[in-house]
Amino acid sequence: MKKILILSANPKNTDNLRLDQEVREIQAALKLAKNREQFEIVTAWAIRVEDLRRALLEHQPTIVHFSGHGHGTGLALENDSGLVQLVSTESLARLFGLFQNKIECVLLNACYSQAQAEAIHQHIDYVVGMNQAIGDVAAIEFATGFYDALGAGRPYEDCFEVGRASINLQGIPESETPILKARRRASSSTVENTQPKTNTQQEQNSQPKFTGGISQSISGGQMYGGMQAVRGDQNQQTMTTSVTAVTNEKKLTQQEVIQLLAQIEQLIQSASQLSKATKEKSLKYLGAAVEEAQSNEPDKLLAAGNLKRMAETLKLTSETVTATGCLWKNVKPLLMQLPNWLGVAQNFFGF
Repeated sequence: MKKILILSANPKNTDNLRLDQEVREIQAALKLAKNREQFEIVTAWAIRVEDLRRALLEHQPTIVHFSGHGHGTGLALENDSGLVQLVSTESLARLFGLFQNKIECVLLNACYSQAQAEAIHQHIDYVVGMNQAIGDVAAIEFATGFYDALGAGRPYEDCFEVGRASINLQGIPESETPILKARRRASSSTVENTQPKTNTQQEQNSQPKFTGGISQSISGGQMYGGMQAVRGDQNQQTMTTSVTAVTNEKKLTQQEVIQLLAQIEQLIQSASQLSKATKEKSLKYLGAAVEEAQSNEPDKLLAAGNLKRMAETLKLTSETVTATGCLWKNVKPLLMQLPNWLGVAQNFFGF
């Protein structure tokens, strides 16, 4: 029997997600399956850091499904107050490494979770993540299709493809958002055939280091050293950003760049005066830059180009909508710290 552990987290200071519907659809898919007696579903809600560890130890699942918020630097769990507590990519990989002989598949149904998928894949054969933000409807459709196929006895690669097809069938243009990291079968361009490996010292040094232990906390609506993304169309979250200044006297480290981008992302997310279209456009460009910044070999010019397009979008909005001027004033000094690391001229962003 395969035990499926569904972990859900929707902290109070994040946008509301339809997690209950997602879990209900997963349960329905397996209940209708011809092989339903081969599966057991265990659910855990409002997951905290200690709950994650305890759930894995107690249930020893075959499949782990996480549903909630995420971004390149980690997954958003909850603290004791119900607010966001960000668990770093490095910590997640280390934790799942302890269960590599039991867990077959991990599904991270959360925005921008590709980095976590890649890290966990060092230890787990099949891991699904999202390469950008994904809407609630698309996330639910993907999960439903995935577990429909699983209940029909299909291999994980096929489950993944059925999940993507389910998004397409609904006419939702997000079927390329889910990505699969797999150790077997290279017939699909989305499936990457890799072998377990131990990072060399050079590779380890090239990866961003996460400080602060297993998690980075966000309390009172403030986020430190992490990025948060929303899933779906509800972008009305209001948060106060703590902006940390980094001088231009030295070249920024990769981790410092990621943290600066995190602060920019939070400023945009909390800007209620931005139109929905402008916010989504800005976050799309920023997300592409974040993906490069977190790569072991980042394409810095590509990241710079996306950040410039984001800057142009925000600057144009500030010139036409007076209320957004404060947002641009806060974003501008953060961007000014990046040209040296990006390898572009100081006036690259047009100021």
